[in-house]
Amino acid sequence: MRVVVALGGNALLERTERPEAEVQEHHVLAAVAALSPIAEHHQLLVTHGNGPQVGILANESAGDPALRRPYPLDVLGAQTQGMIGYWLLQALENALPGRNVAAVLTQTVVDPADPGFAAPSKFVGGSYDQKTAAALESSRGWQFHLDERGWRRVVPSPDPVDVVELPIVRSLLERGAVVVCGGGGGIPVARDASGRAHGVEAVVDKDLTAALLAVRLEADALLILTDVAGVEQDHGTAAAKVIAKASVGELRAGSYPAGSMGPKVDAACRYVEATGGLAAIGPLDRAPDLLDGRAGTTIVPG
Repeated sequence: MRVVVALGGNALLERTERPEAEVQEHHVLAAVAALSPIAEHHQLLVTHGNGPQVGILANESAGDPALRRPYPLDVLGAQTQGMIGYWLLQALENALPGRNVAAVLTQTVVDPADPGFAAPSKFVGGSYDQKTAAALESSRGWQFHLDERGWRRVVPSPDPVDVVELPIVRSLLERGAVVVCGGGGGIPVARDASGRAHGVEAVVDKDLTAALLAVRLEADALLILTDVAGVEQDHGTAAAKVIAKASVGELRAGSYPAGSMGPKVDAACRYVEATGGLAAIGPLDRAPDLLDGRAGTTIVPG
C-alpha cells in the first residue's frame, strides 16, 4: 500500500510545552516509533504541520532590530520545512537502517484570487490575552482570533492547487524511499502570467495538502494523526464520544472547529470523495491501528 500520513504541528509540540528544540526532537522520536511499523510494510509519505513553529519564527523575525521588515511567511515556512524535515529525516533513517529516506523542500501552488487571502483563518504561534493581542494588532498589523486557548494570530490559508515537486516525490516513492514533504502545507507560491513562481504571504493547511498529495499520488490510504482520539460526536459537551466510522455525507453534515478538527475532516472527505480510498483521523501513537480500523475515526464513501 501507498500511505500518506499527516502529522499535526501540535503532535510535535504540545499545547503547554516550551518550544525548545529538544522537546520537539523528543516528540519526533515518538512519532517515528509509531510510523516505523507502517514504513516496514508499505510505501510511506509523511507531511507535517508547522503552526506553532512558524508562529515562533514570525515573532522572532518581527522583533529583530537588525531587519528593516520581517521575513515573509513563505520564507518562514521554508525554514520550518528544513528544521522539522531534518528531525524527521534523521529519526526515520535511524529507525529504518538501510532504507532510503528523503526530505523534499516542497512548494505548493495556490490561486492568488483565493478568498482565503481576504479572510485569514489559519492559527499560528502561541496564545495571548486580549490586551496583548490588541497591542500586537496595533504595532505589527497582525490579525487575531479567539480559539480554545486564547487569542492567536491568524494568517491567510488558501487552498492548495498543485505541488511543484510532485514528480520528484512520485519517483522517490516508486524507488522505495520514505519521503518527508509538504511540511507546513508546503511553501505557498503563486504563478505569474509567464508561469514563473513567486512566494506569497500565507500558510497552507497541511491536511489539505496531504489530501491533495494522496489523490495525485494514487495513495491507498490517508492518515491524519493528531493529539485527540478521533472525530467526536457532540464535541465539547459531556456527551462527547469518538465516532468510530462515518460516511463522507455524515461528516459533511456535522460542524467542527475551524482551527482544529474542521480542516482534518474536510481533507479526509476530499480524499475519499476523489478516490474511494481509506481515510482515518486519530491519535499518533495508534497510527498502525488506524490502518486496520481499530482506532480513531474511519471515513468511508457513501
